[in-house]
Amino acid sequence: MASVYLGLISGTSADGIDVALASFTRKPKLLASLIHPYPEDLRRRILALAQGDGSIALDELGALDVEIARTFAAAANTLLQREGIDATRIRALGSHGQTVRHRPLGAAPYTLQLGDPNVIAELTGVTTVADFRRRDIAAGGHGAPLAPAFHAAMLAKDKNTPSRGSRVVLNLGGIANITILSDDEKKPLRGFDTGPASCLLDAWIAKHQDQPYDKGGAFAASGHVDETLLNRLLSEPYFAEPPPKSTGREVFHLTWLAEHLRGLAIATKHVQATLVALSALSIAAAIRTHARDAREVWACGGGVHNPVLMAAIAAALAPIPVASVAELGIDPDFVEAMTFAWLARERLENRAAPNVHTVTGARGPRVLGGVYCAGS
Repeated sequence: MASVYLGLISGTSADGIDVALASFTRKPKLLASLIHPYPEDLRRRILALAQGDGSIALDELGALDVEIARTFAAAANTLLQREGIDATRIRALGSHGQTVRHRPLGAAPYTLQLGDPNVIAELTGVTTVADFRRRDIAAGGHGAPLAPAFHAAMLAKDKNTPSRGSRVVLNLGGIANITILSDDEKKPLRGFDTGPASCLLDAWIAKHQDQPYDKGGAFAASGHVDETLLNRLLSEPYFAEPPPKSTGREVFHLTWLAEHLRGLAIATKHVQATLVALSALSIAAAIRTHARDAREVWACGGGVHNPVLMAAIAAALAPIPVASVAELGIDPDFVEAMTFAWLARERLENRAAPNVHTVTGARGPRVLGGVYCAGS
């Protein structure tokens, strides 16, 4: 089992750590998976810091880095114990960590993912690859999104299939990102963050209904879209910026929403419905603008389980078909975790992840990630 890898990620929503056990001998294959929840207090502290105006004392930041790493290690160990697999049989573990700030623009661009890989390697006994984004940023890129390279490896068109247009992979996490897989092999891989998917939906219902997410989209379905608010939200400059681009909670957070709600009296359920429309319309606009020949859209990520969001995206993109990658036999919940297992493999082979720089805008291909060897 020397060619088996673990991938771990906690996304923008910080709703838990996705763990994937994967192999890549012929094509990517998910062997086992689980979602490991954060302790509630830890999740609360992560979300407070990740808000655009979040601040933290240096000692608390250091402690948070270790606590997140311990939780990541516990997630990996839980899966290995459940599957009866010894850590020595895993070639490497790819850890994305927990993003708490992403500032790829400005005089001193940076991105910050917490979860000390030294701690993860020590507690799991597995060689850990982490810190995938900062080398790309150092080379002038956005450091995100990184999933498009794996989407291309997993979902590229069969060369024997007649050309009919681009295939779009849509990841619906806290933030939405798209990968454009062109039929034209001469065209570079393209992809970028479109804006919010579930982050505002989750934050709003957590504040007003004390629920971590809108189960089944029921709260949004009980309301209707407020056009005045929707137009205000869609005026956000990020949506009109050309790629390469990336974003996160630094832009799309409750304070940002409150600024657009100023002077409006709107029931909370109508705000929820409007946030669904914001996600759907911004995603659709990005695809129609940058993938004009799109023939199909395949969705992954937690947002595929929100039927109201999926229906809104499908309506905004009609007649382009939109479906979950589950229809292709791929678990939509673990595509991102598999991405970091795959990136760990690329790093150990000392390979630059193919085409990442064409997505992020970096000056050229770079080998991504630092390697933290398992103890003896």
